[in-house]
Amino acid sequence: MNPRFGRVITAMITPFNSDGSLDVQGACDLAQWLAEQGNNALVLAGTTGESPTITQDEQIQLVEAVVQAVDIPVIAGAGSNDTGSAITNTQRCEQAGAKGILSVTPYYNRPSQAGLYEHYLRISDSTELPIMLYDIPIRTGRKLESETMLRLAEETENIVAVKDAAGDIEATAELVAQAPDGFEVYSGEDALTLQLLAVGAVGTVSVASHWTTPETVSLMESFFSGDLDKAKQINQQLIPSYDFESGDLNPNPIPTKAMMKVLGLPGGDCRLPMGPEPEGLQEKARDILEGLGRL
Repeated sequence: MNPRFGRVITAMITPFNSDGSLDVQGACDLAQWLAEQGNNALVLAGTTGESPTITQDEQIQLVEAVVQAVDIPVIAGAGSNDTGSAITNTQRCEQAGAKGILSVTPYYNRPSQAGLYEHYLRISDSTELPIMLYDIPIRTGRKLESETMLRLAEETENIVAVKDAAGDIEATAELVAQAPDGFEVYSGEDALTLQLLAVGAVGTVSVASHWTTPETVSLMESFFSGDLDKAKQINQQLIPSYDFESGDLNPNPIPTKAMMKVLGLPGGDCRLPMGPEPEGLQEKARDILEGLGRL
């Protein structure tokens, strides 16, 4: 059985114009290109989409436009560290045509697990859409514990998945073993995708798939058909892309936007405070593409 949102989902950048304004047409063009490349779904306004620096109104513009531009599901990043804002954004994204919600763990205020449970329970009650939890403690400062996820999965009908960027393979294996039927784990860290598949993940919400969708699709097909040697070979081929996509001097999504410039696709620069694109990053992007046989 195919997973609910498919196996390959790109966490899409948010394109901006040269003046920093939202490039809605560029977002539609990029979304169409990613769909043509083989993506099963797209995430809009997640971390890679610079959610901290786009407004709710801009997000709704994005969702409304991209939903009309592509035939694959749009999953809206609608999380917040304020439960009321997360509920409002979730409901607005549902009205705008999103087919699912990506809801990041509340950041900075470091709530208790009891607080996280109540936060997600209220979001669940506010929408009919399926919800994918987003566990990325390196950015939020708080781990969403497996016990909390399991409780939410068992007690709600629409909390159906997690984007796992916690980097704890053992905990993921235990979560998969205990999760109710229908609850799906997606890799949220490209470098760990193959390892997460090995313990029960069903697919990936990827950054590198902005330029590696064909290879990522092949990796999934190889793994789930039982050709583990080929999956391993493809994964090794993609390691330079995984290394490229983020770093201390050029955090995600700066490298992806540099890659889009090299490919001639919409993107523009990141909004502050992400910082300017480091010198030489586009040359590194070209090296990555040459290694994949694209240039």
